[in-house]
Amino acid sequence: MASTNRLPFSRSFALLASIALIAGPVAGVTEQAYAQTQNSGAAAGAQPPATPNNQPPAASPTITTNPVMNAGPASVADLASGLLDAVVNISTSQKVKDEGNGPATPKVPDNSPYQDEFKDFFNNKKDDDSNRKVSSLGSGFVIDPAGYIVTNNHVIEGADDIEAIFPNGTKLKAKLIGTDTKTDLSVLKVEPKHPLTSVKFGDSSKMRIGDWVMAIGNPFGLGGSVTIGIVSARGRNINAGPYDNFIQTDAAINKGNSGGPLFNMKGEVIGINTAIISPSGGSIGIGFAVPSELAEGVVNQLRDFGETRRGWLGVRIQPVTDDVANSLGLSEAKGALVAGVIKGGPVDNGSIKAGDVILKFDGKDVEEMRDLPRVVAESTVGKEVDVVIYRDGKQQTVKVTLGRLEDSDQAAAASADKNKKPQLAPDDKGNGDGVINPDQGDEGDDGMDGQDQGGDPQQSPQAQPPVQATSSILGMKLSTLTAENRKSFGIADSVDGVVITEVAPGSAAAEKGLKPGDVVVEVAQEFVQTPSAASEKVASLKREGRRNAQMMIASPNGDLRFIAVALE
Repeated sequence: MASTNRLPFSRSFALLASIALIAGPVAGVTEQAYAQTQNSGAAAGAQPPATPNNQPPAASPTITTNPVMNAGPASVADLASGLLDAVVNISTSQKVKDEGNGPATPKVPDNSPYQDEFKDFFNNKKDDDSNRKVSSLGSGFVIDPAGYIVTNNHVIEGADDIEAIFPNGTKLKAKLIGTDTKTDLSVLKVEPKHPLTSVKFGDSSKMRIGDWVMAIGNPFGLGGSVTIGIVSARGRNINAGPYDNFIQTDAAINKGNSGGPLFNMKGEVIGINTAIISPSGGSIGIGFAVPSELAEGVVNQLRDFGETRRGWLGVRIQPVTDDVANSLGLSEAKGALVAGVIKGGPVDNGSIKAGDVILKFDGKDVEEMRDLPRVVAESTVGKEVDVVIYRDGKQQTVKVTLGRLEDSDQAAAASADKNKKPQLAPDDKGNGDGVINPDQGDEGDDGMDGQDQGGDPQQSPQAQPPVQATSSILGMKLSTLTAENRKSFGIADSVDGVVITEVAPGSAAAEKGLKPGDVVVEVAQEFVQTPSAASEKVASLKREGRRNAQMMIASPNGDLRFIAVALE
């Protein structure tokens, strides 16, 4: 019997598949593959299956189709012919200094007849030989007849020379106008003798899964190539950056297509081809493009200012899990949970607080946490927007004036320099030092929060810190914060609440990753300063029939997070 050889495709694919940026040198062998579909209906002459008791078969739901629409475009030749001249090849070169990876000078015995020749060859080389030039190829497209070109940042990153090669063979030196690493986009400028053929952006938000798209680019350095496919998916997150919202397409995209346009059937750019998933660097029908709804604003800012000017809300956020939603009384897990507010940021005035859930921003729904950074970044700096939040069991709308994202580093630095206070939200009483430090005026070094105790030993009993107390809830032992346990756990002076001293293995607290040294700041959005207060709040939640208790937890250095601990 003849043996059967099977290639271990699944294992090889699992080991090799990766998300790859698709700019690259000229390399590779092209392959062609053809697929044929077969009607899945019953073969001619086949009898329908018998039904019990001679009952007629149940009616199947029918789907009304339009044969003309389902057939797809008969040809894209006319469409492509008007667009090819606007798509260019981007060629870059970079001088790379060798790091000594070449052959070492061989050891030659003294008085060898070839000793002098070896010395001349290896020791008298010119310094220029330590540098070599590396070239790469990508794609780009003209957005303005005056010579503005869009491409990917990774196509031109680190390049010493950039050249745009047009379909007619014209080569023009390109100058980098601006680049944005967060979206992997760059804008170049060439100086043409005549106006160039250009293309315009379309609205990617109108693209539906299944709509036809066309890609033009420079795969494997072959020059302008046209491929066609459909939108396979929208809103893909491939962990390429903070604003991932990629269009996925099965139009063939390969190395060298990076920076090239993805067109709709009107000839408008609705995406910029950026990455692929591939075991070998070639197309397997999974490509990703930056949508025009994100790219157009970035490109316009790079063109006008040479940099991006993004909106900034000044909050730290985390996902709303099912447990968190249940603990807050939300009907579903959606939105972005505010874990902290940056001091000196746009909402440091208390309009948004830690524990709020942002459900809508400037009229746009925030379905999940990663939606918020993108819609905020796309907003105009200085714009006043309406933000719908969920607080204290009900929705409310607050007005916020956006700052500029680039200012966030300055605010963080200023906050860090001033008494080393963590960047936190005001508490429910409006105290500006943050919810984990609601008592103001503590500038002393006595290790306690609240008002400075000073050096006067004759203080009233009311001014003394509370006596240490402990209680056990949900598998953890809580203790009042004192100078002693602050020192033993390394807890910052700015952190306030009740410290966790023990966590029972296998308990609800342990399952959430809580550990000794963590500080419980809030339980169900109420600040707790004593173990008994935390215990009483948990008991009240149980009486209300809650299944989870939402807690704000501070790490010893003051970093905040929210968790929902099961009450059962």
